Amino acid sequence: MLRFVLSCLLGFAFIFPASAGEPEMKQVKAGLVSAFPELSAATIKPGPVSGMYEIEFDAKVFYTTNDGKYLFMGDLVDMGTHTNLTEARRATIRMRLLDEVGEQNMIVMGPANPKRTLTVFTDVDCGYCAKFHLDVPALNKQGVKVRYLFYPRTGLHSASYKRAVAVWCADDRVKAIGVAKAGGKLDMKTCANPVEKHYRLGERLDVNGTPTIFLDDGKTLPGYIPAPRLLSMLGIKGESSGAAVR
Repeated sequence: MLRFVLSCLLGFAFIFPASAGEPEMKQVKAGLVSAFPELSAATIKPGPVSGMYEIEFDAKVFYTTNDGKYLFMGDLVDMGTHTNLTEARRATIRMRLLDEVGEQNMIVMGPANPKRTLTVFTDVDCGYCAKFHLDVPALNKQGVKVRYLFYPRTGLHSASYKRAVAVWCADDRVKAIGVAKAGGKLDMKTCANPVEKHYRLGERLDVNGTPTIFLDDGKTLPGYIPAPRLLSMLGIKGESSGAAVR
C-alpha cells in the first residue's frame, strides 16, 4: 500500500486552498492528508532548500513546494559539498527505526563495546547469508558487532519463515542460526517471536534481497561482501579486493 500511494503521488499536482490564519505547513499537511489519508502519519518541516518543505512518511523522504502545488520525489544534492541531503535524512531514519527494534529482539554476536555495529537482514535459507555467517567470527574478532534480523524472502508463513521462528525459539539462538544456515535440522518449535515484525520492517526499509547490511551510520550495503573488504569499508582494516554480490 505504501508503494502504491507513493506511485500515485507522482501523478498529481497539489493545489491546496489557503486558509486564513492557518500556518503554511499545516495547510500543506492538511492538503496531503485530504488527498491521501494514509499520509496522516507523515511529518512535515522546513526543507533544506528555501521555499520547500520536507515530508517524512515512514522510511521515505520527499518534498513539496511551500504553496503545495508541486511534489518532488528524488534526491537533493548540495552542489557545494557534493552531499546527498536526502540520503543523509534517510540514513537518520534507518538508524532510528533499527534502534527501535531493541537488541533484545535481535540475534546479537560480538563484543559488548564494539568498534562498529552491523545490522543484517538475513534469510536462514539464503546461500550468501550462509557465506556471510561464516565471516561473523572474523568480524567479531576485529571488534564488529553483528545484529541479525530475519527476512524470509519467500514471505510470511513460508518454510523459511517457520525455520526462522524455530531458530528464535531455540534454547541457543546463535547455535541454532548456525545450524539453519548450514542446512541442518532444527527442532521446529514455535513461541512468541519477532520474525514478522522484522519482515515488516525490512519491507519499510526497502529490503529486497539478503543479506542486506545496515551500517551504524545508516548506510546500506546490499548483498554479500567478504569480511576483509567489509572491514576495510568500515575503516578497521586495510584495502581488500572483492565485489558485493547477491
